[in-house]
Amino acid sequence: MLFLCALCFQLFLASLASVYFSKAFGGAYMKSSITQIERRFDIPSSLIGVIDGSFEMGNLLVIAFVSYFGAKLHRPRLIAIGCVIMAAGCYLIALPHFFQGLVSHVTNVNSTESILSCLSNHSLADETPDLEAITGNNTCEKAAGSSLWIYVFLGNMLRGIGETPIMPLGVSYLDDFSREENTPFYLVGILGPMFGFMLGSYLAKVYVDIGSVDLDSVTINYKDSRWVGAWWLGFIVTGTVILLSSIPFWFLPKSLPKQGQEESHSTGTELATTAEQENFLTDENQDHEEKPVSFQKLNSIFTMMILTYLVSVNGFIGMITFKPKYMEQVFGQSASKAIFLIGILNLPAVALGIITGGLILKRFKLGVIGAARVSITASVGSLCLLFIQIFIYLVYKPVSHHFLNCYYALDSQHWDPVCAYNGVTYASPCLAGCQTFTGIGRDMVTPTLICSLGNRYDSINMSVELGQCPRRSNCDHIFKIYMALSALGSFISACGGTPGYIVLSIQKDLKSLALGMQTLIVRTLGGIPPPIYFGALIDRTCLKWGTKQCGGRGACRLYDADKFRMTFLGLITGLYFLSNILWGGLYFKIVKRQKKLALTNQAKENGVEGDSVGNGHAHINIVTEKEDAGNESTI
Repeated sequence: MLFLCALCFQLFLASLASVYFSKAFGGAYMKSSITQIERRFDIPSSLIGVIDGSFEMGNLLVIAFVSYFGAKLHRPRLIAIGCVIMAAGCYLIALPHFFQGLVSHVTNVNSTESILSCLSNHSLADETPDLEAITGNNTCEKAAGSSLWIYVFLGNMLRGIGETPIMPLGVSYLDDFSREENTPFYLVGILGPMFGFMLGSYLAKVYVDIGSVDLDSVTINYKDSRWVGAWWLGFIVTGTVILLSSIPFWFLPKSLPKQGQEESHSTGTELATTAEQENFLTDENQDHEEKPVSFQKLNSIFTMMILTYLVSVNGFIGMITFKPKYMEQVFGQSASKAIFLIGILNLPAVALGIITGGLILKRFKLGVIGAARVSITASVGSLCLLFIQIFIYLVYKPVSHHFLNCYYALDSQHWDPVCAYNGVTYASPCLAGCQTFTGIGRDMVTPTLICSLGNRYDSINMSVELGQCPRRSNCDHIFKIYMALSALGSFISACGGTPGYIVLSIQKDLKSLALGMQTLIVRTLGGIPPPIYFGALIDRTCLKWGTKQCGGRGACRLYDADKFRMTFLGLITGLYFLSNILWGGLYFKIVKRQKKLALTNQAKENGVEGDSVGNGHAHINIVTEKEDAGNESTI
């Protein structure tokens, strides 16, 4: 029987590690697919922020239920149910792909030459109403930019609901029935985000309609701003991984005997009863003389802790959500490469920083004040590196506004950029003076017979390349500097994570209540709003909006790189700067409090020593309440 219990516990350890990996894997993939979802549904960044925040919304819907009833129910099976709900959410997110039509970046594979629509007898804008009259409303319902993004919103909310019981129930079960040294085992889940971003990077290169179209006929590649990767495929993969990780939890017992203790039915029953009530209620000392924890004990130090953490979390969530887009727009990187570099550089740096912070605390045996010093030093260091990144950027040859205005007059629904020989990006081949195109698929070129340069027309025979013009030759060198600073900043910032957690637990009797309130507040105000207001501000930097097939504004096709950089990094830097100011005030409050506690403890020790020897008599003081301090019995 003892062997069977040990085997069950080992199975739980392996299963919990698998679930932590799976949920982090799915969460990271969701972040990495933000750009692809935005392009596929033709929606602005602000709406993408709402979709991203729906995960926290779902989490908040059931967190109170899980926290209260979780200890009273079968914890492993609740975790299994959560995994099934998460998997269902992933499948629901992928569902709209099978309802939508194909993305229109395909040419006839048998055609080698064609006349551009701008040179025909009527413009594409004139053709659009006739096309809609033929196809009817069914085409609009399947078109990119339709309301099918609601499925993604609801699916992500289901993911949040399913994720809620995994962390608290898993950790409490592990703490209740394991030795102390086994508790950090769940950290294996830190590998999940890395694999999630790797999958996102790979699928960003795979065309969205793979299996439905001839890939050789696709006229753009994954570096094009109109390219949509196979975002839906990743959610099927992550959903399946999460579903498989839930299987062992269906067969685990409700409770186990504590590791290292002799097997006893009575002891096991007592442990099970006691353990199930822990970690969900406030930590109460078994000494009945202590008063229960109340909200009045949450003093100004804790309030400032929450505010500091909340501000920094806002900056972090906004940064990790739109960092791939920033790398695309400012440094000209493809979505695939941006996601890959975040997964291979930034995330390992964060993991290494968390471990390093813990080792520093252990090596130097730092207390609360020492932990606060490490945390604020890391915060200031990462802020300095972030501020430097504002001045690392590229100078572009922008799209000519003259031609954009001309382009609007020709066709307000068409965005098909080409790069001319003079290094200028034109919004369409028509504006570059192209009359015909030759070739098929990605080999298509446009022989320019009449090229428009400003208000001057030069008759020359040449070709232009599809897509926007490449960045300057020194782009790679500058981008490497940016990535080095970004990875170093991630490492330094993460070094303060573990010490910051230690600072939060300075009042041990308030630890459970404090962590519970912190989780609720941060998830509500730190997880939901940042993607929304970051996305809304980023939308204000857009130069060229796309137009949905059935009318209305779609996703942004071209951003002002300088405004994007100043808005994105400026907002993050401002939030981190405010966080550092709050950290400074918090540090002085902590130092003041610790000094006061030290003086109080010293006074108590001196009082005990003074009372213990007096006229050869030993004094035993019995004090029940502060008001009864004067009532004591002396022997």
